[in-house]
Amino acid sequence: MRQWTIDAFAQAPFRGNPACVVEPFDAWPADAWMQTLAAENNQAETAFLLRTESADRFGLRWFTPALEVPLCGHATLASAHALFAELGLTTEAVTFDTLSGPLIVSRQDGGYAMDFPASPVRQVETPAGLAEALGVEPNEVWAGPFLVAVLKDEAAVRAATPDLAALTTISSAATQGRGNVGVSALAGGQPYDVVSRFFAPGSGIPEDPATGSLHCMLSPIFAQKLGRTRLDFHQAYPGRGGDLDCELAGDRVILRGQAVTVMDSRLRL
Repeated sequence: MRQWTIDAFAQAPFRGNPACVVEPFDAWPADAWMQTLAAENNQAETAFLLRTESADRFGLRWFTPALEVPLCGHATLASAHALFAELGLTTEAVTFDTLSGPLIVSRQDGGYAMDFPASPVRQVETPAGLAEALGVEPNEVWAGPFLVAVLKDEAAVRAATPDLAALTTISSAATQGRGNVGVSALAGGQPYDVVSRFFAPGSGIPEDPATGSLHCMLSPIFAQKLGRTRLDFHQAYPGRGGDLDCELAGDRVILRGQAVTVMDSRLRL
């Protein structure tokens, strides 16, 4: 059985966010087996695909080393890349049936465009202890599937060294979610509009390098701030980072990016 390690939201190897993608199954394996393989891979996500009667439609599930998650942007991009670039899918688009509903990924300008649901967001008061846990006072805090703290500038985003255990507790209480927190700021004098980072200890990931689901929250927040719907984001994971071109389209977000296969392996299972 083949498995690929693919760097998503990257134009070159060892950038963006790596995900493992297992070649499509005819029936779902046991959940415990998928979780065990994801833990063995020890990447932020391992993606599992299920064949259907349609050549351009697949089931898709995502597992972190700790649990199954309802939505993962970079592993969706990696899955599409595996189908198009590694398995020779010839259609212009592929539909994935997921826990978050159907997700469509199409080829576009040498990369891929993903049609995702925008996350409903609301501005909230800064939860008690959040500034201390982040090590910086947020200018604003927004809540959705997790918390997003808008910081004063890019330097504050890059310098953040949070207390992950405290973030988990604070975010879980504020969102009834998994205890994950994104930080972001407007970027000045850069080729991108917004810089971000994502701390996901509630999903078993201390920090994620490039996160599609985060930008389903950030897109409506910063589209409103900047007065336009298409924005360039840079996720500033130290030593790596990823780039996302995002467009808010009503209640959807079009996430655009590229992907690179860095490993083609075989599972002896």
